[in-house]
Amino acid sequence: MYGLINIGFGNVVVGDRVIAIVNPGSQPLKRLRDVAESQGKLLEVNHGRKTRAFIVTDSGHVIASAIQPETITNRFTQNFYDIEKALERIRKEAFR
Repeated sequence: MYGLINIGFGNVVVGDRVIAIVNPGSQPLKRLRDVAESQGKLLEVNHGRKTRAFIVTDSGHVIASAIQPETITNRFTQNFYDIEKALERIRKEAFR
């Protein structure tokens, strides 16, 4: 229950579909990118900038973002807390 997460340049991803947010520096992740590209499942949303994070989804898509993995993770956490606060307010109002 994360809602939509901003991954840079006006692009968003459905938080509940994300499996991993990883740093693209290692060789296995470069191979993952190549495999996703060959299968037509690579989405590059970095607008020509250096790829700083790969976001892996449950559908097998790999999203290349120019935003740091830590920043994306912080956005996930903040969205989660915002949604929890909103749900708590709704629960309190429902049981008055």
